[in-house]
Amino acid sequence: MTLESTPEALARSARAASRSVQSLAGVDRSDALRRMARALLDREQEILAANALDVQEAAVRVEAGSLSSSLAARLQLTPGKLSVLSEGLRSLADAEDPLGRVLRHTLLSEGLELTQESVALGVVLVIFESRPDVLPQLAGLALKSGNGLLLKGGKEAVRSNRVLHRVLVEALEPDLPGGLLGLVETREAVADLLVLDDCIDLVVPRGSGEMVRAIQQGTRIPVLGHADGICHVFVDRAADPARAASILVDSKTDYPAACNAMETLLVHAEYGGALDLLKALRGAGVELVGGPRAAPTVGLPPAASLAVEYGELTACVEIVESLEAAVDHIHAHGSGHTDCIVTEDGAAAARFLNGVDSACVFHNASTRFADGFRFGLGAEVGISTARIHARGPVGVDGLLTTRWRLVGQGDTVAPFTSGERTFEHVSLG
Repeated sequence: MTLESTPEALARSARAASRSVQSLAGVDRSDALRRMARALLDREQEILAANALDVQEAAVRVEAGSLSSSLAARLQLTPGKLSVLSEGLRSLADAEDPLGRVLRHTLLSEGLELTQESVALGVVLVIFESRPDVLPQLAGLALKSGNGLLLKGGKEAVRSNRVLHRVLVEALEPDLPGGLLGLVETREAVADLLVLDDCIDLVVPRGSGEMVRAIQQGTRIPVLGHADGICHVFVDRAADPARAASILVDSKTDYPAACNAMETLLVHAEYGGALDLLKALRGAGVELVGGPRAAPTVGLPPAASLAVEYGELTACVEIVESLEAAVDHIHAHGSGHTDCIVTEDGAAAARFLNGVDSACVFHNASTRFADGFRFGLGAEVGISTARIHARGPVGVDGLLTTRWRLVGQGDTVAPFTSGERTFEHVSLG
């Protein structure tokens, strides 16, 4: 590793690039986003060729037992995925400039005006597993928000990440500094970055719970993310059978490896169509295990735990006595990610939505909607179950902070201290 490519050099380059990009007009950042969007499509064959090699190697590793099938499932890029990624970048380009947004404007006293405005965080380190499509999404969000970005992908996607990084950096240059996007490939490099709390402002880990917890314990830099995605769908006694079956199947099977896929089905004890729901899930290829009550009642093998993120076509089923019992179950065994109620009873839905303390709470909608792109954020840095700074799908706004501008006319504090002048604190909008 040369001096220019050391983790510290990359981090400091990202810091300098961020400050440079923040000073640009929003239209210039949008133009760069559109160049990145075009580059993904123009260089599709180059990207897919590199990805195909990663996919082939992953298949061998799955067969050998050295890579999980859920990680391998997230690896493949397709022309359709690249088209969606390009669309997401164009959507970000068309969105309002998030920088310099005035949040508060106050007249402190005559001739003394205070403004609170949105600014970039600075430099964000994102560590992610398997999914190379994450890289262009993150690059777009960083550019739109004026942040420097450091990326560490999983070794299973090393070729895909390299080519995507190269394509996007080349789309930025020469108008914008390529150092805005830094890529590292080793765990040792990540360890070196995690001690740089003087030039990295936020770490976003996207991967296994074990990986997230290790990062949280290994750095003084603030960490944003979620350790697990244990999502529940509660079928209330007043649920519509067809609607319930459709939501369950979509929540579990649309992308079983995703963190917003359903992992546990809770069924109200008074709901009469439980067996039909299990039939629908089995018909979609889902293997079912049961909680302490469901296992003997509907003849399911017992679940090893009620708090498992399967990441594949397996789901746990449990029977609960009431809506309140469902809420208690979610709080006891969930991860605060995304939880849903299926019911035609509006009052019951309101009690659930108000009672469940998760980042995303849904009524009659698949858990798979918990996604930055689907929420209209353009893309997402990740999904956070933390309670500070940002929660749920984190888009551009989650990469911003604020600062204060005070404009005076030679003002000093002494006249206010003596009583000669007084504060007015008049809102100017």
